[in-house]
Amino acid sequence: MRRSWLLLLLPLLSSTLAATNDSESLVWGTWRPGLYFGLRPRLPQSLMTGLIWFGTQDFESFMRPRHQCDQGDGLDAYTWTTHDPREGGVQVLKDGKNNVEITIEWLKVAGGENGGSWAARIKGIPMYPDLPMRTSFIPYFGLEGLGSLELDNVEEENGLEGQVSFSGASPDLGDFRIRIVEHPGNSGVTDGFHVQDFTETLGMTHFLGVRVEDGHTWQAKDAIMPKILEGAQARVGSYQITEEQGPPDPSFVLRLPNEVYSGSNLFAVQKIFDGKFQFDIFFESGSAKQKLDASLIDHGIPAFTEAYGRRFEAIFPLPASADPSKLAFSKAITSNLLGGIGYFYGNSLVDRAFAYEWDDDEEFGEDGESTKTQQGNARYSEPKELLTATPSRSFFPRGFYWDEGFHLLHIGAWDTGLSLEILRDWINLIDEDGWVAREQILGEEARSRVPAEFITQHPTYANPPTLTMAITAIIARMRSSAQDPLSDLGLQDAQVPMFASEPSDASSYQPAASEALSYLKSIYPPLKRHYDWFRRTQRGQIKQYSRNARSRTEAYRWRGRSPDHVLTSGMDDYPRGPPHAGELHLDLISWMGFFTRTMKDIANFVDEKDDEDGFAEIEKAILDNIEDLHWSESEQMYCDANIDEDEESYHVCHKGYLSLFPFMLGLLSPDSPHLGPSLDLLRSPDHLWSQYGIRSLSASHPLFGQGENYWRGPIWIQMNFLVLQSLHNIYAARPGPHQARARSIYTELRENIIENVHNEYERTGYVWEQYDALSGEGRRSHPFTGWTSLVTLILSEKY
Repeated sequence: MRRSWLLLLLPLLSSTLAATNDSESLVWGTWRPGLYFGLRPRLPQSLMTGLIWFGTQDFESFMRPRHQCDQGDGLDAYTWTTHDPREGGVQVLKDGKNNVEITIEWLKVAGGENGGSWAARIKGIPMYPDLPMRTSFIPYFGLEGLGSLELDNVEEENGLEGQVSFSGASPDLGDFRIRIVEHPGNSGVTDGFHVQDFTETLGMTHFLGVRVEDGHTWQAKDAIMPKILEGAQARVGSYQITEEQGPPDPSFVLRLPNEVYSGSNLFAVQKIFDGKFQFDIFFESGSAKQKLDASLIDHGIPAFTEAYGRRFEAIFPLPASADPSKLAFSKAITSNLLGGIGYFYGNSLVDRAFAYEWDDDEEFGEDGESTKTQQGNARYSEPKELLTATPSRSFFPRGFYWDEGFHLLHIGAWDTGLSLEILRDWINLIDEDGWVAREQILGEEARSRVPAEFITQHPTYANPPTLTMAITAIIARMRSSAQDPLSDLGLQDAQVPMFASEPSDASSYQPAASEALSYLKSIYPPLKRHYDWFRRTQRGQIKQYSRNARSRTEAYRWRGRSPDHVLTSGMDDYPRGPPHAGELHLDLISWMGFFTRTMKDIANFVDEKDDEDGFAEIEKAILDNIEDLHWSESEQMYCDANIDEDEESYHVCHKGYLSLFPFMLGLLSPDSPHLGPSLDLLRSPDHLWSQYGIRSLSASHPLFGQGENYWRGPIWIQMNFLVLQSLHNIYAARPGPHQARARSIYTELRENIIENVHNEYERTGYVWEQYDALSGEGRRSHPFTGWTSLVTLILSEKY
């Protein structure tokens, strides 16, 4: 029966079953990841939607409405169980405080010339069936820029019955219609104090239309909720409250005012339920000329989830012996990474003057105080747009430069075309000097979620250059597909090759080889400009302090550090030496070695022979200087370097992630005499090894677990991924004196990471930003399905 329905739905599900090679399938999306459920198109000013809900079992629940993803809400869990930005998704949210488990099913429908249509179903059941479940749900729709949005229903002071409909139009979306359709099995609240006074409004759909200024639709909750509160206060105020007779039931008074103001461009619709419920929202593009109905969701969602599951198991296969819960876990963290992709548009705050004294190349004085050389002069940039994954929907719902390279490794394995769209937006942010901000805080909505001290970006500050990871992964897949077009996807029996020899409109998941090559050639010039910016602005000093090194140029130092933090390194509070213009950072020169090697690979692929030769020379110079400047023979480890009061260079050695960078980034040869000591440090339980993963700082270090304890012990998944990647691809795979040991460490570490992250997910309902160095328990922000979702690649050994 399902197969026959699938055949009937083929015209509507064309985006699900055979995506086209243009970007139409990526116009609409859950591009508002900071909300529990928010849709918008990839357009600067257009239609934005969101969902607000609260419990009506008491008045206190109204004071904590759910809208933005917020750890303070205390949801038991919220997770996309399936999600594909081109097709749709299913999200389950467990709100124990309001006794409701919500399922949101969302499906995209291709057609027309304006990005297609979509349908969403919001339904709920009690988490605890023996307890009451009274809830209020408010979907809203706001239009910014040119266009119109109007309520089609005749306004009634007591509310609306039946379907609620809106008609709208905008230059980019064309004509469209929005319909909210309630399930006939829903029940409204029909009992409670003073029910006799509210018989005319029971079971009605309430509504509101207000005017908001362009750029402020993201503040919809602030425009909607006060209207409910004002009305409730007026209604409750007319009653004499006694011990015997309380105020009217919250379900009767906490409602929208059923008003539409002149010039409204933000509309909200409120439904109040007693017990389980279900309602559908349909967005119908006028150019598609298709009317959607419940059967699309009834049969389309099962078809989508079934196809998603098959494709997922082909791309990210697990051994047949794997626990089935790990497959569901892997699908969920991948879906949450994809569901965390957002579209952002707006300006950012940039200060081109601020600097610390030690950021100058000249010696900054004897006291070492972190005073500024200039007061600073922050200005807003021109507006820009960005499609990007986000680290955490609840805590970091914006783009982060060094996170994104890891995100794109995972996204690219699922959908290379999508990863190229995201990468293009990031490349377009590179300015004429070659700089790109490490945090992309674009527009007021993004700024509202960021502490004031982190909003301003500085054009001399860098971040680990991970974006090239995504590019080299694409090149590797293209080279692999030249031998076996299906092998990298595990789809030898499928019909769609990963890279066709000629362009094809059969799938937008993977571009044709010629398209990908053209793309890489187009981004090569700005990427090279970005590379040159790194070498120019983050250079360290060698000859000024008579350091002995084979290369007189290749040394590097993070700018923008404070006495206690090197935020630009990404390892914020990891122990370092005191700030000094002469210090040299091991992690940065290692990143530059990695960056140079990847640029060499890209230059080779796009046939820039002279550049390739130049990068090869720089790479050799960097590898030589890592040994000459950063290896400590006495400590048998790689270290930072600094300058003492006698103007002599010395090593600053703190055993931890920093010490492993040349190994983690694959810069050591398998026969390097320094590989053995690196593996010793890695595998030592007294230092970095734990049954939960590799610790960020040695357990024997005096600062272990101290202060902020952000990078002073906790286990970070992306760093463990780098360790596993190097072991799997290089040191366990290539002949060398430590090959057998590398294999053993790889097998054990992989198992430790998988088991701990999976067990914590099962225990808490979330994956976490980091994991405790001693107990393995999840710590800090959650859900953190940015780079922690790399566990999917670890499970399937996709490095």
